[in-house]
Amino acid sequence: MSGHSKWSTIKRKKEKTDAKRGKIFTKIGREIAVAVKEGGPDPATNSRLRDCVAKAKANNMPNDNILRSIKRASGEMGNINYENITYEGYGEGGVAVIVETLTDNRNRTAADVRHAFAKGNGSVGATGCVGWMFDRKGVIMIENNGEIDEETLMMTAIDAGADDFAAEEDAFQILTDPADFSVVREALEAEGYEFVSAEIDMIPQNTVDVTPEQEESIWKLLDLLEDNDDVQNVYHNANLSEDGE
Repeated sequence: MSGHSKWSTIKRKKEKTDAKRGKIFTKIGREIAVAVKEGGPDPATNSRLRDCVAKAKANNMPNDNILRSIKRASGEMGNINYENITYEGYGEGGVAVIVETLTDNRNRTAADVRHAFAKGNGSVGATGCVGWMFDRKGVIMIENNGEIDEETLMMTAIDAGADDFAAEEDAFQILTDPADFSVVREALEAEGYEFVSAEIDMIPQNTVDVTPEQEESIWKLLDLLEDNDDVQNVYHNANLSEDGE
């Protein structure tokens, strides 16, 4: 789940995925399956698969699991067709929500997404209703553990083609154009940097303040969506508390 890409959001994401590791591995496995089907099983010649592997590692997915997912995608899973479907809608307080899914049954997924929005006092809208409020960016988060030289990291990222660099209290955030994401990520990886998160995100142009009551409903919506295996990513523009309580 991503809102505005702050360390607190990423930290909560890691805490949730650590608690539900099997579920996040299933989601990444689907991304790997799509990447393998599109570009083959060799990460050296398949940039999308390399990005999936980097995402898997950032989520603490063991190498054995990654290799198994690639082999499965090359074999029996090669006959499974996953479809990318994006839903847009609104949560309480007019909060914009984008839901990216990978599914082999669009009717099931559509019903589940609508159910989640209804339970969270939101509604699914037409395609494009909120997408214009977000910018698609490559987002790389590196923990600011006091051992990384900020200027060296910034120059490495900028030289590799990054658009922006920000030093937050607990993390460094690097933004890229989606087309440059793989190149920048690989350049940082080659220098030995480890990522808290490295993926393509939808960054809201502005955030929306909500009341505590509205926030409770929004968290319910986000949690229901995240718990669905078909849902790969959820983006929103709500200004929420860090802990989701």
